Amino acid sequence: MHQPEFEGHPSILSGETADIYFLRTRDILQEEGLNPVVTMEVFPSRAGLLCGMREVKALLDKALPEGSEVWALSEGDDMQRKEVALRITAPYQSFGIYETAIVGLLAHGSGWATAAGECVEAARGIPIMSFGARHVHPLISGIMDYAAIVGGCQSCSSVDGARLTGTTPAGTMPHALILIMGDTARATLAFDRHMPPDVPRISLVDTFKDEAEESLLVAQAMEGRLSGVRLDTPSERGRVTSDLPKEVRARLDLAGFKEVKIFVSGGLDPERIRYFIENGAPVDGFGVGSYISGARPIDFTADLHEVEGKPVAKRGRIPGITPNPRLKRII
Repeated sequence: MHQPEFEGHPSILSGETADIYFLRTRDILQEEGLNPVVTMEVFPSRAGLLCGMREVKALLDKALPEGSEVWALSEGDDMQRKEVALRITAPYQSFGIYETAIVGLLAHGSGWATAAGECVEAARGIPIMSFGARHVHPLISGIMDYAAIVGGCQSCSSVDGARLTGTTPAGTMPHALILIMGDTARATLAFDRHMPPDVPRISLVDTFKDEAEESLLVAQAMEGRLSGVRLDTPSERGRVTSDLPKEVRARLDLAGFKEVKIFVSGGLDPERIRYFIENGAPVDGFGVGSYISGARPIDFTADLHEVEGKPVAKRGRIPGITPNPRLKRII
């Protein structure tokens, strides 16, 4: 995957996003003249896909002095519960205030990536597109889509997520365009007239008429230029059933539009994706939103395990370095 260029947000670098006790600890240690070299280990509370490590590295690249060491699992690696995913050895004051940010970046990114991976696994090779940008704060939508692609999604809807991943933003057209134009075929023809040639001509076909009827009308109007149709039937009408893509496929094929693909979106999760596949629905791609964007973060914990080379640990944890041969040095 494209290597993203993460820039540490000023509020992270300044410590404004930190828990206050880390800032107070820094101030106390400065007054006491203490800045020992420590080793901190970070591990997850449950298994999943690791994501956020590249952004953590970008932060540590700016924070740590020469001679520091950072070892980590790689972005997108499977990780086990309590497996050490990150180990930092550096003067404490250089990175202590970033503990909140480090575990937060990994927690949210890994939660999103893990949820995306579950959808990808359920889809058995059928492409998954991340459509969750509308469900999160706009300042993190790109990071969420980045995590979804780390988890295996082939594309995402947000411009910022596509920038971070070196992909092309994926999307069809909103209901708003069709409602304003007053007709799905008319809206699709306008889309075709004004969008660049490399943008796929995929029409949303559940606004005014029966999905199968509207798919056929749009395909006929586009005269061979239609790439696909998207079924997004709302819950008020029972959502997209496994029989609906079958009917749409049959009607398109009978009319000679076998090249037109069928995409499904609307409240999808791994169970729903498996439902389509197990019932033989001819779906060429799934758009998944809130299952990814609303994924539960994977909690990460950061512990000091050495202070000036001396093994330490809080009660319940084992003092000293925790071996993990899977770690690679990144700084």
